[in-house]
Order: sequence, then C-alpha cells, then structure tokens
Amino acid sequence: MQQHFSLADCDVMGFDLDHTLCRYHLPQSARLIYDSFAQYLVTEKGYDKDLLTLAPDSLDFCCKGLVLDIEEGNFLKLAEDGTVLRASHGTKSMTSEEILETYGRREWKHFNTVSGMVSRSAKYYLYDNYFDLPGALLCARVVDSLDQHDGQKKYDFWKDMVAAIQHNYKITAFKEDCGTYFPEVKNHPDKYLQRCPESVKKWLKQLKSAGKILLLITSSHSDYCRLLCEHILGNDFEEYFDIVITNALKPGFFSHTPNQRPFRTLENDEEQEALLSLDKPGWYSQGNAIQLYELLKKMTGKLDPKVVYFGDSMHSDIFPARHYSNWETVFILEELLGDQVTVSAETESEPLEKKGKYEGDQLKAPYFVSKQWGSFFMDRLPGLENAEETLVHTWSCKCISTYSTIAIPSLEAIADLPLDYRFTRFSSNSSATAGYYPSPPGALLPNEESVTMK
Repeated sequence: MQQHFSLADCDVMGFDLDHTLCRYHLPQSARLIYDSFAQYLVTEKGYDKDLLTLAPDSLDFCCKGLVLDIEEGNFLKLAEDGTVLRASHGTKSMTSEEILETYGRREWKHFNTVSGMVSRSAKYYLYDNYFDLPGALLCARVVDSLDQHDGQKKYDFWKDMVAAIQHNYKITAFKEDCGTYFPEVKNHPDKYLQRCPESVKKWLKQLKSAGKILLLITSSHSDYCRLLCEHILGNDFEEYFDIVITNALKPGFFSHTPNQRPFRTLENDEEQEALLSLDKPGWYSQGNAIQLYELLKKMTGKLDPKVVYFGDSMHSDIFPARHYSNWETVFILEELLGDQVTVSAETESEPLEKKGKYEGDQLKAPYFVSKQWGSFFMDRLPGLENAEETLVHTWSCKCISTYSTIAIPSLEAIADLPLDYRFTRFSSNSSATAGYYPSPPGALLPNEESVTMK
C-alpha cells in the first residue's frame, strides 16, 4: 500500500454526523448526558439522590478508551498488549499493588473479545465516544454508592444503566419529547451545538464541485439529524449531500447483510417498508454498506469506487468501515487538541469570548488530558520488583494506527488544504507518529520526559 493518502484519489466521501460534522460544546453536552442518565436511575430505579449532584471537576474521570469490568465495578485503561495500565474501583484509583493483585501482569481476560471490537457483553463495556462517556462517571459513582450502602462484591447495576441509555436515546424520544436529552437540545441548540465553520461548509461544496459523491451516514434518527444539520449547516443542508442515511445502527450498517438490515424509505420521519435494492440517491433509513456500494458503483461508473469515511468512534465508524468494507478511514480525534506538550500559541491568543465557550459550568472540556487517567496515547507501566518503569502505547493508540488511514482533531484542520494534499498514512512500517495531522500528540514524541504523565 502506498505511503501517502490523498482525498483527490477518493470518489466518495462519507461522514458521520455527531462529533464529526456536528461538533458539540463538550462540557455542556457531557453535563446534559450525565444528568439525563442520572435522572432516570434516581427517579425510575430508586438510586441514591446524591448521584444528581456533580462536583465541578468530577468529569475529569471521563476518558475515552476506558473499559468497565462490569462484575468487579472496575474501570481499566489497557496497554496495547492487553495488560492493565491503570484502574479504578468506582471513582477511586487503584494502586499498582491492587492492580497486580486483581489483574496480574498479563492480558486482561476479556481482551481478546474487546480487541475484536465485540462490544455487546454482559461482562464489560467499552467507552469510546462522547455520547457514552459521561455514563462512565455515573457508573463509577453508582459503584461508590453501592459499596457505601451494601458493601457489594459483584455488581448488578448494568441493566439499569442500559435502560437509562435506551430511555434517553430511543428512536421515538425526540418526537415524544421524552427523557431529558432531546427536549433540552431541542430547546437550547446553541448551548450544545457548535455551528459548522465556514471553511468546512466551503470545503464540502468544493468536494462536490470536484465531482465527489458525498454521504452522510449517522446512527441518529432522521428528526434529530435534521435538527442538527439545520442548526450547523443551514436549512439547505440536504444540498451538501447526495445520500443521507439515518438510523444507520452502526457498526451493524457495515457488518450486516442486505437481508439482515435492508434500507427503508422515510415519510414524515416514519420508516416505511424495506427496499429490495438501493436504486437512486436520496434520504434513507437503516440499510447496509453492501447495497450502498452497489449504488456507488452505478453513480461513479467505476467497478471499485474508492470511499473514505470520516468518523469519531473507533468501534462504530473506523473499525467496521475498514474491517468489513475496506474503506479508507479518517479518525476525528479531539484528544489531539488536549495532548499537546505545550498549549499552542493559537489557543493562547484566542479571543476571550471564544475561550469562554469552554468555561461554562466550570467543567473542564473532556478532551483535556484527564488527571486521573493520563494520556490517551501512552502511559507508564510500573516495573516489577524494582525494575525500571517502561513507556507503552495504550490499546486505544494501537487501534488508531491499525484501523485509521489518518487521524485529525477536526474537519476544520484539513478544510483549507488543497484537495490533492498528500497525507502520510498510518502503516506498520512507518513511525508511530505518521498518520496524525497536523501534528502527532505530544505524548508520542521522542522527548518523552517533556510529557507529564502523573
């Protein structure tokens, strides 16, 4: 495979919506998501009311790439070989000794299924996107609360957490104004959503006028998708895309067959009967990548049109698009903004009102490096019996270089580049920092000592 990647060589550009094309004000949306789950647990399931109050800096606990070991009530940060680098029981960090005692210095027992991106399990849950992440803090606090009141050893709260997620994000919730999440975003979109920068809108138009086919593929339902797109792109948002697919139920969109997951048309946001094939551009619901690709062949007149997909979830976007469809993948990774060794001059000189967006609620933006969990990319593995500690890549970092073509902090980061700009792609024979644009995360740079990893 060639060392460089260029958008000019792609025929089709696919975009995820939430946290990719539509960026959120993270502190505000994190707080809303936390509240929406907590409200449900307290009012519907009788959990401790204390869960409803949140200390200002407690969202520091939220760090992408954590795995919840459900039965033990422990959160784990894994190294690329599956050993446990850091852990907490509930919100309380475990010592190196406690980690060794509980997990040993070996591959975590569920690592094989987690690393195969099998996410549905009664044993563990992987936190890999901003819609889920505030739930990690809530689960950790639930464990604290159960320990305090019941002194439990095995935990049985997960089914209630799943019910809270389903209640808030279910497909009819937007229309019915149910749950806490959708009614609040509907009423205060500006508080939670960042409008799409002019540079990105212009770039999307340029891609189209260069003859590229543009897809929007989102697991959000059509009514929420419309609210987001009208707010961030304008009422003419449909003109940016050739095909819009909502309720795509990723990663199943990539892994399921046409029989398992047919496309459906929509009328007034209600799904209609299943389609036997996909014959023309338009707005659809559910579906599968196999039939979509057949349509793309027709639209491009090519036997194997080249598709690139932009997304922010390793599990729902990047891994399945690469693994099942063999598409090029661009990973949107806001953590690249927080993992710089020094604050970039650009941030320093930002006008106050722009900075102010992140100061709301006195909550830190989740992409600043978590004090409790350290870098998303690297960490220190304590030495055994007085041996030196070693620096290792995290499992999250390994996934990025394995399944992404390139990783960028936002679409804005590449919107002003010429279409034929040649990115260095991730590949097994290039350095660990190749593939990150515009610059690699500070933690991966050779001068490791400049990185503070508490």
